[in-house]
Parts: sequence; C-alpha cells; structure tokens
Amino acid sequence: MADWTTQINTGVPNPARIYDYLLGGKDNFPADREVAEQLLAIAPVARDVVEDNRAFLRRAVRFLTREAGIRQFIDLGTGLPTQGNVHEIAQAIAPDARVVYVDNDAMVVTHGRALLAGDNTVAIQADLREPNVVLGHPEVRELIDFNQPIALLLMAILHFIPDDEDPLGIVAQFRDALPAGSHLAVSHGTRDIPVRPDMSAEEMAEMGAKVERLYQLTTASLVTRTRAQVERFFDGLDLLAPGVVEIQRWRPDEHGSRLPGGFYGGVGRKR
Repeated sequence: MADWTTQINTGVPNPARIYDYLLGGKDNFPADREVAEQLLAIAPVARDVVEDNRAFLRRAVRFLTREAGIRQFIDLGTGLPTQGNVHEIAQAIAPDARVVYVDNDAMVVTHGRALLAGDNTVAIQADLREPNVVLGHPEVRELIDFNQPIALLLMAILHFIPDDEDPLGIVAQFRDALPAGSHLAVSHGTRDIPVRPDMSAEEMAEMGAKVERLYQLTTASLVTRTRAQVERFFDGLDLLAPGVVEIQRWRPDEHGSRLPGGFYGGVGRKR
C-alpha cells in the first residue's frame, strides 16, 4: 500500500480521527481536535456517547460470538484501532474467529494492518458504498467463508451516508450476499433522544442540527435518523430483542451507562 501520508489532507477534519480524539487516542491532528472541541462545546456528552458506542460494540460482538455462534465478522467503516477491537473481543471467546476490517481511509487501514498482523484478521482499504468491491475483494474471499454465517457490523458509520447515496440499498446489497444465519449489527446517531433528563425534544433537535452543521466542515457530513428510519436497515431480517433501542439499553451488562440518548442500536438475523 502507498504511504498513507500522501493520501490524506491532515488540514481537513476527519470523523474517524475526531472519534479517536474523543476516545482519548493519539491518531489525530490539530484540525480534528479543533472540531472535536467544538463538538464538546455543543454536546458535552459527546465523549460519553462515543464510549457508550464502543461498549455497545463489545456487547454485540460478545453476543454474536458466544450466543449466536458466529465465527466470522466483517466490520465496515471500522475507524482507527482502539482498545476492545472486534477481533480481541471475539477471539477471547473463540480463538478461531476471523475478522475483516474495512475502511476507506488509508491512515486507518495502515494502522490496522500494523496492529492486526497475524491475528486471523485482515484490514482492507475499500468503501462500504461499493458492496461488490468489498465482497469481491481477494483478501475478504480468502478469509471469509460465504457458506457459513457472518456478522456484518455497521457501527456509527451509516449516519455518514446521506439519503441520496441510498444507504438502505447499500445495506440490502450486503444483506443479500450473506448466508442464512448471518447477523447485522448497527449503531446510528439520532436526535430523537434527549441526552439529559431535563432536555426537551426541541432542545435535542437543535443540538442535533448544530452537530450536523459542524460535521459539514469534515470529510463526511452527518445525517441523524429516527428510530423508524434506523429500523429500516433491518428490513428482511429478524430483529432480535430488545429491537432498535438506545444503545445503552441494548442487553446492558454490569458496566452499563446511565447516560441516555445519542445512538440507536440493534442486531438482526437473516433467516
């Protein structure tokens, strides 16, 4: 792969690097940190929300590995490596679990490859908006058996795909390529749910609008969606209990957050 430093503009804020900063990572630049701090000024709970999203990812992967018996994962829009990556969670339960990380950011993929070498995982540079490219990638085909159930993870990524790019159609293409018994896990930003108990729906909507305007300064604009819109991503699948809910309420464990709002999440199974 070419040197990632020649493929990115560090002066333009990037959602993956903003997310990395909010999680306490170091793979970010001044432009990313500036937008992240503006985000925190608008929504002081933003850091808690992204931490809750990582916690939802961990719970979902544990469920998929331990209870659903999944041994193959495709993580789309994976973002920069951090603690509790998919392969670490899955392989702690099933050492033979295989994971493909997919991102269109060269820096993300380069860091991922350096971290993941030899762990029954691969990181590829591809765009989830091109399902055929992802699904037909030789490294994906080498590691993933499309005759066995697969977990497709779309965590905090679909809200960066606007309606005019047909996110429902993109997800449907991936769904149709998966064998029976496969699962889809999604988390998605929303402005439906107040992030403070004393916050009105109108105040939450105003905060959401400000956040969306802020992300217009980055390499990917943000589109929050309602519960009903997020549920559409599970069309053709059996939505598992408790359905599409606030991520903090999806099968919480003893480390559950008291923070409401921010993201919806859910897991569905292909018949």
